Amino acid sequence: MLRLILALLVIWLVLSVLGFVIKGLLWLAVVGIILFVVTAAWGYVKRETFDRR
Repeated sequence: MLRLILALLVIWLVLSVLGFVIKGLLWLAVVGIILFVVTAAWGYVKRETFDRR
């Protein structure tokens, strides 16, 4: 599960950087940042539930 979350975070980070680098793809950067934040929050919540067991 941790590998999946880390892989998604890397993918969203790459999409964000590409969105800022390639002219005209600012929307891709915004989507990448939003998905990165959501995935990080989801991973944090999942980590908390696994620690309680």
